[in-house]
Amino acid sequence: MALCLVTGGAGFIGSHTVDLLLRRGYEVRILDNLQPRVHPRGKPGFIPQGVDFVLGDVTNRDDLGRALRDVDVVFHLAAYQDYMPDFSRFIHTNTESAALLFELAIADRDRYPVRKIVFASSQAVSGEGAYLCPSCAGGIHAPSIHDQLSARPSSRANLPAAAIHIPRPRPIDQLKRGEWEIRCEVCGGKMEPLLIRESTISPGTAYGISKYAIELLADRLGRRYEIPTVCMRYTYVQGRRNSLYNAYSGVARRFALRILHELPPVVYEDGQQLRDYINVHDVARANLLVIEDERANHQVFNVGGGRAVTVLEIASMMQRAFGSPLEPVIPREFRLGDTRHTVSDNSKLRALGWEPAIPVEQNIAEYTEWIKEQSGTREGLEEAERMMRENGVLLQVER
Repeated sequence: MALCLVTGGAGFIGSHTVDLLLRRGYEVRILDNLQPRVHPRGKPGFIPQGVDFVLGDVTNRDDLGRALRDVDVVFHLAAYQDYMPDFSRFIHTNTESAALLFELAIADRDRYPVRKIVFASSQAVSGEGAYLCPSCAGGIHAPSIHDQLSARPSSRANLPAAAIHIPRPRPIDQLKRGEWEIRCEVCGGKMEPLLIRESTISPGTAYGISKYAIELLADRLGRRYEIPTVCMRYTYVQGRRNSLYNAYSGVARRFALRILHELPPVVYEDGQQLRDYINVHDVARANLLVIEDERANHQVFNVGGGRAVTVLEIASMMQRAFGSPLEPVIPREFRLGDTRHTVSDNSKLRALGWEPAIPVEQNIAEYTEWIKEQSGTREGLEEAERMMRENGVLLQVER
């Protein structure tokens, strides 16, 4: 059976991918630097016994070369992801490590017999996504996101192409006024969100840019050197083992930590943001599917939950899971780098036979049970919010 290297294999998506690989009979090696922001207590106990664990950094040639020895398949999931404004670190950790992986693989094919690489990309590559402007469309309105999701495969055949826009990030002065919705840059009218396809490319953050650069490297170098690659654009992945200390871990972490400590969940913007939440087990299944199906070679896939849910709906689900009477508060704060609505078109991955199997309610219930078992959770809540405020990431509406 093939030997698989999982970079970031002690992390959230990586560890679940490792578990599934082992159940399928693969040999597994992990490369992880146990970054203190993610693993403040060192190597986590859920790493399976007997797995070849290499402590090292994906940006270090010697570490990566040692881990890559005799490997057939690579899941390059290690990444730096945060809201912090240390922009060069995103490029160094995420993009340069992908380039180094190819550099090593083609330098000595006997030592590094890599025959496929799966890269962790992100929906951040698509930025604010795609929108229809009804005014530019002559009064035509797009179907709701929920209607678009129910139409398989999704279609824009009846929507005028000239009225479909890929907006830039929302201006900070707009956000400071508490105006959350995307507006047309041509006519100024309010626009309606569309499902985001893989062809939608407009990264608005250093993190998103680093991931798009990975996609370009994967396509160009993978084809040139005949190493099949697959890039997976994960959306809002939730589930057990998601770091309690990293602000990027998501809304489930924030809401659960606050309710656990008898604090109301705090909702950024107005809570009406649409998101495409997916359980980490569904993501792991997608990762294995694309290494085993040659139709995935040299492709980019959205990996989302297939259902649009608002942030306020997630808060309500979390309240019910905890049995908490605490109502969410909306202090009119926002985070720089957040998108307004992000819901993926998963039809391309579904064509390979994959479907998200775990509904959002079950996802939240499982996460709630897991977080109750953890210790030191108050520290994780306070530290992440303190750092965002100090670095000008979490801001208040001015009027």
